[in-house]
Amino acid sequence: MQNRLHRQIALTTSLCVIFAALTCVHTAAQEPKTTNQVPQQLQKWLQPQKWKRDTTGPVLRLGNAGEFDDTHMFAPCVAKLDDTYHLWYNGSTGTVAKRVFNLGLATSADGRVFRKHPSNPVFEFGDDKHSVLTTTLLRNSDGSAVREDGQLRMWFSSTHFSGGTGHHALYETQSIGGVHWDTPSKPLLDHVYSPTILKEAGRYRMWYTDVSGETWVFRHATSDDGRRWQVYSDPVLKPEATWEKSRIFYPTVLRVDGVYVMWYGSYWSQRRNTTAIGVAASVDGLRWYRNSHSPVLTPDPGRPWESHYTTSQSVLRNDDGSFRIWYASRKKPPFVNKYFAINTAIWSGPGPDADVSASVEEN
Repeated sequence: MQNRLHRQIALTTSLCVIFAALTCVHTAAQEPKTTNQVPQQLQKWLQPQKWKRDTTGPVLRLGNAGEFDDTHMFAPCVAKLDDTYHLWYNGSTGTVAKRVFNLGLATSADGRVFRKHPSNPVFEFGDDKHSVLTTTLLRNSDGSAVREDGQLRMWFSSTHFSGGTGHHALYETQSIGGVHWDTPSKPLLDHVYSPTILKEAGRYRMWYTDVSGETWVFRHATSDDGRRWQVYSDPVLKPEATWEKSRIFYPTVLRVDGVYVMWYGSYWSQRRNTTAIGVAASVDGLRWYRNSHSPVLTPDPGRPWESHYTTSQSVLRNDDGSFRIWYASRKKPPFVNKYFAINTAIWSGPGPDADVSASVEEN
């Protein structure tokens, strides 16, 4: 009887041990993964970026009284064509409420000293109501301009500022030389602001600011022809970092050494009435990892023409591997000028042995 009791106790103990082990395995399998490991190829892009302002003043200033850009200017779009930098920008006259932006052009041999084109403005929407805003060229993944059938393709956002709706839409135009542009297309996509478009393997990829709600987010869309766009259902980035306040805007995307890098703007929570530029990186252009050292380019109180805003940027990679950025700025309040000048800075790029121990923030 005693031996039988001992055998029953042993059997029960064994079953309990097996059951507990199975329960632990099941529990472990059901636990959500909480790791946030950054893909190795992204890590060097998530380190500090030391941008150096290498001009003594703005590269572009407001026009003289009576010119189309005598009150507001912003959103540089820069490309190097035939060894000459072409910088398109949005300029306007008039009050903030009644402003209508048109497209200006300036050229430079070195990306630092620009001369405005004598035919400015080189492009207008055509109805004296709708603005030409936040232009972007069709580019290769490295940021170089693409010509299709000998023409440059440019997309832009447009709205009627005094129309009362706040509605923005995406339009397209084309040009052979960048001075004379075709009549704008019909609206291609609603709620689009500050697009950036790359052509990869015959397809078009666009990242843009969705301005359909109070909180602005970044969305991704693809197209076979650059006219009919398929938008991904979920935003690829939202304003969630501690330095970002309320909205994010102006995504500028390049693909560098197989990695997508995005410079973007937001209101800077550390200082009132300011914006700044942050960075994120991605393997596929959909899942983005923020650089925790953002913002990487902030307003400089010591430079009155850019003491409060540094956003609406364009970025190119130079032949030596460094990067140059062009961006618009505001001076201190009162904000009579939505943007006041266009400026530039240069960054040597990530080092090959960058410290990868810093934390990152993933969307």
